[in-house]
This record gives sequence, structure tokens and C-alpha cells, in this order.
Amino acid sequence: MTEQGVRWTADQVLALAPDAASRKAGSKLGTAGPWSGAGRGATGAVWGLCRGSGSRPYRTVVDITGPAYSCSCPSRKFPCKHALGLLLLWAADADAVPAGVPAPDWVEAWLEGRKARTGPRGGKGDAAKPVDAEAARRRAAARAARVTAGAEELERRLADLLRGGLAAAEQTGYGLWEETARRMVDAQAPGLAGRVRELGAIPGSGPGWPVRLLEESALTHLLDRAWLGVDRLPGPLATTVRTRVGIPTPAEGPPVRDHWLVLAQYDTSDGKLTTRRAWLHGRETGRTALLLSFGAAGRAPDLALAAGTAFDAELVPHPGAGQLRADLGERFTAPVPGGGPPPGGTTGDALAAYGRALRDDPWLDSWPVTLADVVPVPGADGWQLADADGGAALPVTASALGRAGLWRLAAVSGGGPVTVFGECGHRGFTPLATWSPDAPGTVPLT
Repeated sequence: MTEQGVRWTADQVLALAPDAASRKAGSKLGTAGPWSGAGRGATGAVWGLCRGSGSRPYRTVVDITGPAYSCSCPSRKFPCKHALGLLLLWAADADAVPAGVPAPDWVEAWLEGRKARTGPRGGKGDAAKPVDAEAARRRAAARAARVTAGAEELERRLADLLRGGLAAAEQTGYGLWEETARRMVDAQAPGLAGRVRELGAIPGSGPGWPVRLLEESALTHLLDRAWLGVDRLPGPLATTVRTRVGIPTPAEGPPVRDHWLVLAQYDTSDGKLTTRRAWLHGRETGRTALLLSFGAAGRAPDLALAAGTAFDAELVPHPGAGQLRADLGERFTAPVPGGGPPPGGTTGDALAAYGRALRDDPWLDSWPVTLADVVPVPGADGWQLADADGGAALPVTASALGRAGLWRLAAVSGGGPVTVFGECGHRGFTPLATWSPDAPGTVPLT
């Protein structure tokens, strides 16, 4: 434990790196040798001077509560290798970054400047420019018209697909799909573009691909028709449709304050953008929330939450039917060990929860659930999570089969029942964290 709460692990630090080269370079700076004047403050700042090739050491400071970084080096990567090295030094040895050391003037100046630039929720303060409501309305209307044109074009593409027969999709190749996806991007409908790329990857993907192509084409058609009639939909569902086609909706409504347990955090990437997902559970409210953070152009996602920790904070929910996404607002405490898992149910309860969620959002791939008293069981067709009382079982998704976390889950279980949090969907169950009755604490599986 430190003044900032729980000290990060090396894996959590390296997850911030924008690329493999930064991870390697930062690891070399994670020892005390190149550092001097290191220290940490009660408000979440870690700083130090790193010896480089020049005559003056690089001034490096990290605000762990953000996280946010500053370094006097010329690197364009964010965070740079010096920030990663400083955090690795702190993660490995708290004594090497001692507390109670007065912060240098350059650290105080950066922290004060950061505080002035951001509001209580990390957004812009009162100095933000006023919004021109009429100009915003015109921009929204123009974008909606472009999305409508894109949806109509995609409907024609789907009609051509069915008219020519699904079997022909394997011969046409991926090029036509990619061209259609680019046109959806031009129409400012990135959600539709993503669905088109998924459709293009299905032909020839293995046994049963025509069935999968028909299913996904039907869902894409449903989204198209929903957008074309969005003005006639109920408000929450209309917001969900707008989000699915790629029109962002800001967080709104009253903030929800709770002691939030970090259930899991993991990254996905499409080659251009890294998306970091963090699942939280509110101890008092019982709510589950999803925090998203993005990184591109040499930047890692800013969000960094240690699984198994908990903190007192406000979350601002996003609108929409069945939406769990929220933005992190003001934090009132540092993260501390969070204790046991949220309440769980059977595999049947998990499927029922996913089914109810689909009524609000038919395009939902999965839903967060906690399984209680399940046993990981290997089989000829892959792993399953089976109810300990001999009831039903859920197949583990193919995306999770190659992860080391699956073997970690088996080791924690040892053949006995455990509690598992993960995402339950039509492809199966993806385990993200587990708890054993014989040992306290969260075991991350990502």
C-alpha cells in the first residue's frame, strides 16, 4: 500500500505502452540506475529525473489518478519510455520512489497547470467556448442525411448478395466488402462500416459459414431499417440505434456515486485504434458499468484500473436502451483491495440475462454476468463452465481458448467450484476474472 492506494503491477504499467518497442525500452529504464530525485506525493503524482544522452536529465512526472504524463524528452510516443520506466521502478520497489519528499517546482507547476486545464471530471472547465446550438443542429442534420444515404446503399448491397446467392460470396472475395465499408466511413457511419467488414470476413471462414453470413446479414438489415425509421422508435431504442450506426451520444443524467469494484480490464485493437474496456460493479447500487478508453497514433488508452481494486467515485451513464457504458467522473478515494465478487447465478441465469438484454438491444454480442459455483471442464469440443450441481454448462468462446487466463482459471479451480465474471453471448462465455473460496482477492484472466 502507498499514499496513492494500491501500487500498480508491472503488467498494468506495460499495458499503457503504445507499442512493443516502448515496452522494451521502458523495461530497460525500470531500475534505479538511471534515476535520481524520484519521489511520490499524496495526491497521486510520481516524478523523477532520468539520465539520458544529453547533459541534462529528463524531467518525468506521472499523475497516476489520470493517468497523465509529462516528460522533457523529445519523444512523440505517449507515454514515453521514461514515463514507463518511472512507473515500473515505482511498481517494483516503493522505496526507490520514496514518499514524503517535497515535489520540485517543475512538478508542482505541471500539476497546477493540469488542474487548471481540467474540470472535476477531467473535462474542460468553465473556459470552454459556448456551444452554438443552431450550428450544432445543422451539423447533426447533415450527418444524419449522409448516414441515411449510406444505409440505403448498404441495403442495396445486401439485396444484391441475396439475389446472387450466398454461395457466390466466397468467389467475389473481400475487396467488394472493403469498398462498401469505405463508403460507409465516407457516410460517417463507422458502426455500419464495422459490420460490413465483419460480413466480409465470414465467407470461407469454416464449416457453416453461409448460415453465419445469413444471420449477420439479417442483423445488419435490421439495423439499416431501424436507422431509416429512427424517428418513429421509442427514445431509448432510437438512441441505441444511433450509437450502433456510429453516432456518439455523450454521457448525461445524474451521476451515480458508489464504491466501484474493478472486475476486469482488457484491450482490443483493429490495427488503428486500441480500445480498453473496464468492467465495474457498484457495491451499494448493484449496477454494472462499462468504461471505455481509446488510444491511437502512438498513444495507449489513458484508462488504467487494477482488477480487484475498489474506489469511491461518480459515474455518469450514457443514454440508450440497455446501455451499460458510463464515463468516470470525480473520484473521492484512492483504489484499495476490493474484497469478494459480486453476487452470481447459474449458467441458466446468465443465458436469461443475455436474452433480456437482447430485447433492448438486438445487436448485442454479449452481456456481463457473474457465474457462481461453476467448474471449468475441458472437452473434445473445447472448454465449458458447468454448474457444480450437475446442471447446464456454457461453452467457452473460441477467442478465450488461446489465452493463458483459461489455464489460470483451471489452476484456481483445481477441479472445484469457483465464481467467474465474464461476458455471455451467442458465441459462448468469455471468462475475465475469477474468485476462489479458498483464497481472497480477484484473479484476472485477461
